[in-house]
Amino acid sequence: MAFTRQLRRRIALVVIAAGAGLPWAAQAQSSTVNGTVALSSQLVDRGLAITQDTAVLQGAVSIALPSGWSFGASASAELRDVSPPAEAFVQASRYWRIAPDWQFQAGLVYYDYPGRGGGAFNRTEGSVNWIYRDVLTLGVSAIYPTGSSSNRLRGAADVAFHWPLPWNLSFSAGAGYAQTQVPYYRSYANGQGGSYGYHGGDRVNSYGYGHLGLIWAHGPWHVELDRMIVDHAMRAENLAASPWVATISFDF
Repeated sequence: MAFTRQLRRRIALVVIAAGAGLPWAAQAQSSTVNGTVALSSQLVDRGLAITQDTAVLQGAVSIALPSGWSFGASASAELRDVSPPAEAFVQASRYWRIAPDWQFQAGLVYYDYPGRGGGAFNRTEGSVNWIYRDVLTLGVSAIYPTGSSSNRLRGAADVAFHWPLPWNLSFSAGAGYAQTQVPYYRSYANGQGGSYGYHGGDRVNSYGYGHLGLIWAHGPWHVELDRMIVDHAMRAENLAASPWVATISFDF
């Protein structure tokens, strides 16, 4: 599920920060501490592969306050090589109920990728989301790269859908469109349109992505299988996530 809510990303599985923004937390009478551990077949961010197609261990902790504020931190690492971590982030967010069925959320996240791109993928991201009954989430984000040579502000828009099914199952789907954070270029062979890479040809400035998923949940356990859909411009040179990504997680 992209409990994210992604998602919303935020991962396909950046998910594990989910505990940092559940709507009921904003209604609680006291602070609530949440934790999640997860094992995934790959770490994914907006359709792009953060790790190889290998087992990834993820952990997150968060605190939700009665005022609607929540704060969280997460780290992920490949099991075969846990140093350096694949990804780490910290976040702060605030929820407001704007109608009986609607909530509004604003958040700020800092992402760090110690093992990828020499810091080129590091970023600070601000986002706003409109949430309908935990079923539909609409979000827009402003992305500020902090580790690349270009600090131009980028943008992204996401929509996520979650629907409960019988037998502890639920269906999830998501789609988004984002401006690239680092330059990718379309290359050509003998004047013919072909493969994609990092050098030569026309720059790929933006791309689309999405997923279709099935989730089984029982108590603190969640098992999710996602079919990843990513723009061909990113998949042709193995920049995109694997076609299938699986995750098992435990909340505490």
